[in-house]
Amino acid sequence: MTEMLNFVVTLPSVRRPARRAMTAALVLALLPAGCPALFAGEVPRADSASPAPAASPLSRPSGERPTVTIYEFRSEVIEISSSGGTDMFKTALVNSNRFRVVERARLNEGVIREKQLNAAGLSGGDSARQQLTAAKYVFEGAITEVIAGEKSRDSAFTIAGAQIGHSSNSDAIAIDVRVVDVSTGDVIAVVNVQKLIVTKSNSISGLGSLVSTVLARQGKDTTYIPDVQVQEQRKQSVDGAVRAAIIQAVAELSQKIPN
Repeated sequence: MTEMLNFVVTLPSVRRPARRAMTAALVLALLPAGCPALFAGEVPRADSASPAPAASPLSRPSGERPTVTIYEFRSEVIEISSSGGTDMFKTALVNSNRFRVVERARLNEGVIREKQLNAAGLSGGDSARQQLTAAKYVFEGAITEVIAGEKSRDSAFTIAGAQIGHSSNSDAIAIDVRVVDVSTGDVIAVVNVQKLIVTKSNSISGLGSLVSTVLARQGKDTTYIPDVQVQEQRKQSVDGAVRAAIIQAVAELSQKIPN
């Protein structure tokens, strides 16, 4: 999650009669996340980056696991490259504990080079003569849909010139995954998974007006009351949403693929 916190504070030279008013305004300013969160029905909390969802290993099936691979996870989303999506998918496949995963996407960068070194006599053993393990199924996946503004909400209230606001917006991202039998080319299973990417914003402004109104009713000088404006935005990462969708897709497909 990313955080943006902006402060705009106007502090002219201060006279003694206004010190109490400034103190009150600045104390209120220290609560930017708490007030809007309460207004939105949330419990105030520290904003920390949410960890990426971990794959929940499934029970390992009896007998030999099916051998699978993925060549490329296609992506049209700027934040997620095809190579990044492919790596996420391989991680999810391995962590699911239901498949024997063989490398294909980066075969030339690693395995083939090692075999070439072995064939040239530069390494021990006989890996150059060993055949690669054949994949029985190939996974094919892509980010197929991005829906901006799937759901949004804005709320605010004003009191004596001070305004407290809260807004939330949800974008949706969807992936499609299919499993192809290498021997026949048959598509034996498909799945579509959607995940939301939520953005939340909180804001406070016009605190100086609120303090000035209160002090004016007490007959006190409000000439040098500072004003404070606070804005905060928290957005879930696209990376986390895609990873969560991939993990769910692998879990669902593992129930549909025969050993």
